[in-house]
Amino acid sequence: MKAPDQQYAQFSGTPGPPGGGEAAGPGPVDQHLLQRLADAHGVGTSFHGWDGLPHSVAPETLIKVLAALGVPAHSDELIEAALAEAELAPWRRMLPPAVVVQQGEAAQVAVHVRDGATARLHVELETGTGEPVDAVQQDIWVPPREVDGVPTGRATFAVPEGLPLGWHTLHAESDGVTAQGALVVVPARLTTAEPLLERRGWGLATQLYSVRSKRSWGIGDFADLADLATLSGARGADYVLVNPLHAAEPVPPVQPSPYSPSSRRFFNPLYIRVEDIPELAYLKPRKRATVDRLQEQVHGLNRDAERLDRNAVYAAKLQALELLYHARRSPARQAAFEEFCRISGQGLDDFALWSAIREDLAPDDPLWTDPDCALGSPEAEALREKLADRIGFHRWLQWICDEQLENAQRAARRAGMRLGVVHDLAVGVDLSSADAWTLRGVLAPGISVGAPPDMYNQLGQDWNQPPWHPGRLAEAGYAPFRDMLTTVLRHAGGIRVDHVLGLFRLWWVPAGNSPRDGAYVTYDHNALIGILALEAQRAGAVVIGEDLGTFEPWVRDYLAARGILGTSILWFENDGDSPLPPERYRTQALASVNTHDLPPTAGYLAGHHVALRSRLGLLERSEAEELADHTATLEKMMGLLRERGLLPEGTESAGGGAGETGSGVGGHGSEERTIEALHRLLAQSPSVLLGVALVDAVGERRVQNQPGTTEALYPNWQVPLGGPDGKPVFIDDLPANPRFNALLAAVSEALS
Repeated sequence: MKAPDQQYAQFSGTPGPPGGGEAAGPGPVDQHLLQRLADAHGVGTSFHGWDGLPHSVAPETLIKVLAALGVPAHSDELIEAALAEAELAPWRRMLPPAVVVQQGEAAQVAVHVRDGATARLHVELETGTGEPVDAVQQDIWVPPREVDGVPTGRATFAVPEGLPLGWHTLHAESDGVTAQGALVVVPARLTTAEPLLERRGWGLATQLYSVRSKRSWGIGDFADLADLATLSGARGADYVLVNPLHAAEPVPPVQPSPYSPSSRRFFNPLYIRVEDIPELAYLKPRKRATVDRLQEQVHGLNRDAERLDRNAVYAAKLQALELLYHARRSPARQAAFEEFCRISGQGLDDFALWSAIREDLAPDDPLWTDPDCALGSPEAEALREKLADRIGFHRWLQWICDEQLENAQRAARRAGMRLGVVHDLAVGVDLSSADAWTLRGVLAPGISVGAPPDMYNQLGQDWNQPPWHPGRLAEAGYAPFRDMLTTVLRHAGGIRVDHVLGLFRLWWVPAGNSPRDGAYVTYDHNALIGILALEAQRAGAVVIGEDLGTFEPWVRDYLAARGILGTSILWFENDGDSPLPPERYRTQALASVNTHDLPPTAGYLAGHHVALRSRLGLLERSEAEELADHTATLEKMMGLLRERGLLPEGTESAGGGAGETGSGVGGHGSEERTIEALHRLLAQSPSVLLGVALVDAVGERRVQNQPGTTEALYPNWQVPLGGPDGKPVFIDDLPANPRFNALLAAVSEALS
């Protein structure tokens, strides 16, 4: 099989409709024909809305979505031609580009050759060792077809049984004509979570950038992650779940949201702990003094309790890191760097090229969308040569990230954690990102991912993230998807897949459309979930799917059958208007009281989020009505806690009101007892993993992200970890923090 990056480098151009040119504006077309064509390409022509009613997708939207798939459909003639092509397309290929089969599954591969000719198919194992494994032709006759004037037959072969898990290569041959394709053998079921069935586990969940120590440069970093894992591991935790650590912009200003990254394959150097780089010890005194001065310039930001300053921190770190990059490395260190670059391959080189170019160009510079400057073009290759040193710097930064993540995972396992660091995988990347440029050929052009209207966002959502093009991702042998997973899982005990439903279908919003005027496009979930399971199995990592929101009921059953854990949030688990008894929670799930998309529990109990939304003008009814509804919801939960003996009778459902300084349920001490009771209730569920938000363990009240706001209204993703008094909470203070120790002890005891 070709090297991964070679496999999809050929698709580096901007895809468009066959025949070239822009699709003309839609005219009147036969609706039945258009729907047939949409069905043939996995484009939904209708969907069920949040109101429970079916909604039809506008023909204009279907035509735009099909155009993004490379299928022109703006006239009946084109639609009829596209329908014929959809049926004929598999016959044009000798082999499918990729075949994904479950281990032990009886699967078949179609080989298309000149009618009457003999064919042979064999499998070359991923290891490249041993003799090729022959596939056996089956006695299945399929009528031949004429393809471009050539009579073409189909020979059907059975995938050899007993193939090991992995990325193998199919080789077909007939009359001197050869072809090859990817054969991916994946687990029927991911088994990494099975030990949790015997002994359940719990862990902390946090936004790493917000968790600082007194040694931080104003932002939580990889060394802070290692310390947090060590502290919580000593108290019985099995993992630390962190926000996406994906790469952002290579230079300030940087995007605050970790869910709108530049690349999902590589990491954000903002999290590097400069002092942990060995070359620091060998800097000459003047350069070392410069590093110390840079650290001192931003060290005071640790004391800022209101807002994190990523730009100031990253600017200082980059200056220090450049000094260290040019420091001479020992032979062993140089060899380790070169080995990292070799393993990371062309993907790392291309990401580093984008980073080097992006240092001097704005995200909306025409270069990024100019086909003449696409990856692999003479212009891009000339820049690769010109910017060689800057490219080397960005490759080196990724090596340092890799080393420090390895150290964090090692510290976690040394502290007794069974899983260690659990990474969060964002849904996608920003439209002006590195991945959008380097992977342009396997992303859908002119499309953004979003969500249809719901009760909270009645205009729908546009996340400004380009989706995978399902066909071209398969054409690339799914290598881009695999490479992303391999990097994220390299030093991880688990991965949380944000909006895992996106591996089944995504809401595509064509450029120029309102988010409500989109359509669902389906993906080969058997292939994507299978590859996810394969890479997790190889890494020994559990997979947690964030499966909240609107979805078809069979999806959860499918994920559970494949060994993928689901997500259960206490406030969302209901039986009608009442809280769902914890005994009825799913076993194969990570259960937690809240999530990063919700206010911390202390603030939620006190109704702070209601007051905040009212102040920001986000409520559709009066603050009093909203608070009354919230209080009623809380009272039902408090009733369940009292019924279970987890809270004393007479505990109030909400104290302190919705004011900014309310103490919460029944006062400060009662607030702590209530949060502990909620976690003890959660521990009565059969869920194999329990999550404890660090913000709940220290009494933080402020939400990290307030949907529906801009940075001018609320500092989304920029809130440092603080306590009930609003002062910063440092990792150094956690061992002596009574609230932290009490909640962790309560959870550990409840699970014992």
